[in-house]
Amino acid sequence: MQSQKSKQISLKGSTAIVTDFFKFAINTILYQRGVYPADDFHMVKKYGQTVMLTEDAALVNYLDKILTQVNEWLLKGDVTQLVLVLLSKDSRTPLERWVFDIEVLRSEGDQIIPDDSKPDAEIQKEIRHIIKQIVASVTFLPLVYEPMVFNILVYTRDSAEVPGKEWLDTDPMAIEASMSQQVRC
Repeated sequence: MQSQKSKQISLKGSTAIVTDFFKFAINTILYQRGVYPADDFHMVKKYGQTVMLTEDAALVNYLDKILTQVNEWLLKGDVTQLVLVLLSKDSRTPLERWVFDIEVLRSEGDQIIPDDSKPDAEIQKEIRHIIKQIVASVTFLPLVYEPMVFNILVYTRDSAEVPGKEWLDTDPMAIEASMSQQVRC
């Protein structure tokens, strides 16, 4: 049986930046781990960094819908963690669990800092760092020879308003006998 791992990455910044980071991270992991065919991705330059983004219309719509809600929760300070789980398509067994700790920047009065408060150079540096962490982590993971699917888990405060029909409570999709590696931004 292959070694299954959980990765932990920290995302820091304003709500729009954290949402963008997560979008790039998801796309990078789905591309790097072969969840979707490489032909479904194209290179895009964003924040001075070249990243792979999916061109699959259904996946783009799905991610946009999720990230729109995530951004709403971020604006209210309700998100504590985002998790991308890669699962066996056939057995639905979790194979990898990519954990993103969320830190939205706040002022001294606990107000969320506006999206334009971070210089572009710092944003570019952080995106490069996150993408490098993901790519470096992938090199240590075993190849997965079975088809995979993914699930996105959003950990929110208990007080968060959750759209009932679109979001469900779920188990944490933990990986039995897993190994964990902490990586930070």
